[in-house]
Amino acid sequence: MISIVNYGMGNIGSIVNMLKKISVPVEVVSTPEEIFKAKKILLPGVGAFDAAMTKINESGIRSVLNEKALIEKVPVLGICLGMQLLTNNSDEGQLPGLAWVNASTLSFRKAIDTNLFKVPHMGWNEARLCQSSKLTSGFSEQDEVRFYFVHSYYVKCMNDKNSILKTEYGIEFDSGIQNDNIFGAQFHPEKSHKYGMKLLENFARI
Repeated sequence: MISIVNYGMGNIGSIVNMLKKISVPVEVVSTPEEIFKAKKILLPGVGAFDAAMTKINESGIRSVLNEKALIEKVPVLGICLGMQLLTNNSDEGQLPGLAWVNASTLSFRKAIDTNLFKVPHMGWNEARLCQSSKLTSGFSEQDEVRFYFVHSYYVKCMNDKNSILKTEYGIEFDSGIQNDNIFGAQFHPEKSHKYGMKLLENFARI
């Protein structure tokens, strides 16, 4: 069972539909009590970093999320903004992130030539495998692994051991990350057809 955390800033419907399509049991949870029972957590996110962290902090779910991820070590997958929330901080705001992965979320506008590359980075792009991970099991370096992206900020890991996928868009950034039981995908697997489905299937098996 994958428990999707509804903290008010996620595109939850399409994720639920995709998980049902691939026959993965799914539930949507929002209270500390519901999250406490979760065996596998998916943290979605669409919108601004500070607004998301404010909702997590004020809803009372942060402590139980920390308990599940860091103490119980249940598998966690952050998607899009949900992945950025796993990092220490973001150029998009002032609040600290969850800091479950030693990484920062940075602004494309500060890093790339916006005359050549539009911001947000939107559409299909390739992801290069950096190292083996249960999240990318079955992917081959010979495959043209592509996912659907929509984001104006990107993640940079402080240590390459936490990078499992890299993508180029003006610069190279970390599009898939991992710290032990904690995983992140900058792209939208629920909109990424066969590779997105495979990634979600892999997460369901972890």
